Amino acid sequence: MIITKTKDNLLDYIEKYNKVFIIGCGTCATKCQTGGEKEVNELLNKIRNMNKIASGKVIESPCDLRILRRDLINNKNEINDAEVIVALCCGVGVQTISEFTNKEVIPGLDTLFIGMVERIGKFYEKCRACSYCILYETGGICPITNCPKKLLNGPCGGMRDGKCEVNDKDCTWVIIYKRLKEYGREEDFKKIREAFDWSSISKPREIVR
Repeated sequence: MIITKTKDNLLDYIEKYNKVFIIGCGTCATKCQTGGEKEVNELLNKIRNMNKIASGKVIESPCDLRILRRDLINNKNEINDAEVIVALCCGVGVQTISEFTNKEVIPGLDTLFIGMVERIGKFYEKCRACSYCILYETGGICPITNCPKKLLNGPCGGMRDGKCEVNDKDCTWVIIYKRLKEYGREEDFKKIREAFDWSSISKPREIVR
């Protein structure tokens, strides 16, 4: 799930516009409580209190062009009349909305990371979408996201009593070793992993099937 937070200075961006259309996100931003029905309605009230014309809609997945096109089919006039669109979704959704509507789009949220949801309001970064997944080799624990130094071979010399010298949390590589031991795969821990060749990943990335 993409984790987001509300932009602190959002109303400053909106100030110069008189007609605003808000698009919320029914998936990730709703779970984060930053872009669902409640947040869209709260923002609508704030904008209207600024003596501006505002309307909005929550889209199931603004990052999916097919769904965006389907869900906005009855809002063409409102979108055409709007001077700007405020997108309460991740950066992918912002760009999809911009491409589809050909309107100026204000990102209402800051995209933080791909995360695991423990409960609403409690999220943990778990994946960097690095293109080099080694989770099988490390017992399902990602060293890129969990180790502050992003070490592919560890623990480092700064580990003391199983703790990380950077944040004093349990060392990621100690946790990986314990997990592999539970699986009877201690030998896999000894494997030396070469540094990722980040230059081989061309950006922006795309998949065309």
